[in-house]
Amino acid sequence: MADDRVTAEFGSLVFTDADMRKRLPKPTYKELSHVIRENRPIDLDIANEVAHAMKEWALEHGATHFTHWFQPLNGITSEKHDSFITLQDDGSVLMAFSGKELVQGEPDASSFPNGGLRATFEARGYTVWDPMSPAFIKDEVLCIPTAFISYNGEALDKKTPLLRSEVALEREAKRVLALFGIEPKRVVTNVGPEQEYFLIKEEDFEARADLRLCGRTLFGAEPSKGQELEEHYFGAIRPSVNAFMKELDDELWKLAIPAKTKHNEVAPCQHELAPIYEQGSLAVDNNLLTMEKLKLLATNYGLACLEHERPFEYVNGSGKHDNWSVSADGRNLLEPGPHPEDNLLFLVFLAFLVAAVDEHADLLRASVATAGNDHRLGANEAPPAIVSIFLGDALTPVVEALIKKEHAEAHEDELMDLGVPALPDIFRDNTDRNRTSPFAFTGNKFEFRMCGSQQNLSDPNVVLNTAVAEQCDRFCEYVAARSDEDFYVVAMRFVRHTFRDHHRIIFDGNGYAHEWEAEAERRGLPNLKTTPDAIPALIDPANIALFEKYGVLNEAEMHARYVSKAEQYAKLLNIEANVMVHMARHQYLPAIISYSGDIATAVATKAELGIDAVVERELARTLTEGVNSIYALASELDDKNTAAREIADPGERDNEYRDTVIPAMEALRTAVDSMETICSKECWPVPSYNDMLFYV
Repeated sequence: MADDRVTAEFGSLVFTDADMRKRLPKPTYKELSHVIRENRPIDLDIANEVAHAMKEWALEHGATHFTHWFQPLNGITSEKHDSFITLQDDGSVLMAFSGKELVQGEPDASSFPNGGLRATFEARGYTVWDPMSPAFIKDEVLCIPTAFISYNGEALDKKTPLLRSEVALEREAKRVLALFGIEPKRVVTNVGPEQEYFLIKEEDFEARADLRLCGRTLFGAEPSKGQELEEHYFGAIRPSVNAFMKELDDELWKLAIPAKTKHNEVAPCQHELAPIYEQGSLAVDNNLLTMEKLKLLATNYGLACLEHERPFEYVNGSGKHDNWSVSADGRNLLEPGPHPEDNLLFLVFLAFLVAAVDEHADLLRASVATAGNDHRLGANEAPPAIVSIFLGDALTPVVEALIKKEHAEAHEDELMDLGVPALPDIFRDNTDRNRTSPFAFTGNKFEFRMCGSQQNLSDPNVVLNTAVAEQCDRFCEYVAARSDEDFYVVAMRFVRHTFRDHHRIIFDGNGYAHEWEAEAERRGLPNLKTTPDAIPALIDPANIALFEKYGVLNEAEMHARYVSKAEQYAKLLNIEANVMVHMARHQYLPAIISYSGDIATAVATKAELGIDAVVERELARTLTEGVNSIYALASELDDKNTAAREIADPGERDNEYRDTVIPAMEALRTAVDSMETICSKECWPVPSYNDMLFYV
């Protein structure tokens, strides 16, 4: 039966707690459990026993190699495979794996993005086992999740600061909970990444250099049909896509990734996958694995998976909603309960989030700033670049009443009669949803909707964790300074003052409205529309001090992240500009010139017959003007890209790309796309939007 198969296969390629219990001596298993559940250090003797058991398990599952699986600053994952074989004196081999090999590896630290922390002659770096994320088998390789640091101990990856931020949040949250008489063993974040993506035919993907090299279409006229009929959302899934989704589920479940929901998204060819929530850093690991599997398995069905934030103009882009909450020994601290107005612990943590988002809106925006996401934010169900918080009908009145020192009753559950006796009455949720809100409360968690579909979610979660840890710390100091007063009175005063002081960040309206942009400016909320506007927040002295105070990132690491993001922005745009020039010169111009030649021949032929070819003559003139324009604009883009690329300062270079190169790219696209609308389909050198978005 299907349920038996899923149950048997779930986690079958993961070295699970059950595997450890079965294979490790009881004292070793107990010690390792403490390490994982209580975030304690591990000694080498324990690591040796774990390594042996892990190797034996991996060999039984067909693995021949192992790798330290890590997340460099480019946001994707990296791995170097080493076999288990050890050469013996007699020439035979032994399959061996030591605790030292488990705990520490040594990749080249200068060959990954490092923001200046490592030079080419300073190559040494280390990968360090993260025992809180289980090892797994992928393609007959034992993959060991690790952190990645430099020779001097600086974080060169996305995972290390995420783990540090989780430590900081846990430490500070436990101080808060102690004031409530609660002493949990663990405080952890829970994250649920909703992953959006596009699927197109692989042959169309291969036929377009922009898709192959950039992940998005740099050219393409508006399709005859887009998403205006709204029939794709939750529509019947194509058989080929459904078969792909089934295999994807199977592969993810084997890796203990709790894939739960799959459906068609709003745009044609767009889909979404959402998992059950997991502990924060593990959820990020599993999302990166999911993204890898999406791309690899799509090819089994003649499809290509596009994870770019905006692969097509004129239709929705793809995001990755970061659903975030915090729990203590399984108790969700953002669960309002039936009477949130009387739930002091909930109100305190809600106040933490409101203050954290308001004070560090610039960092949250910077955490999701990429060249790809700049195309997406601000329309088509993506939130605007202005960070605000949506609380909804249930909580907004509570907050407003607290500010006014009044008592507000929360919404009672409302039973809706649908007017059809056979249909059961249902309860209305205590709040609606707001798709235009960047940071929305959705019942018992917050949904950060600004994240791009292809980004590593470590960055926004590092900011959230650290910012909330800061608020926990402030609350404890606030209470300590008023130790002679009643705790309840002091805590409620803190909540009320926090909501009052940060009320500007709360907005339940339409984030797309022009009026909101003006209102946000009046409120003093930052509107960082592009990546060059946003990422300088990473080197703001106040923000550096925040991360240093809580042991998450030091000044050098923060500066490295700024430089890395700035370089990635410029490099991506440089590649896109190069691809546009190449496609214009080597594909579009030859095709249009050839077509215009055919039209000119038709004009000449008709003239010989005494026929006045009015339409053909006008079309030939328009095509010739288009050729001249494309040739000139391609040369202009090439020159501007070359000039921008030669600027040494990262910030100045990014500004030049934003202010001169991107407009030149847009002008060239407009010229080429205008030709697509009048050229014959047979002469056009690449698949059109009509072809790619509406395959059968």
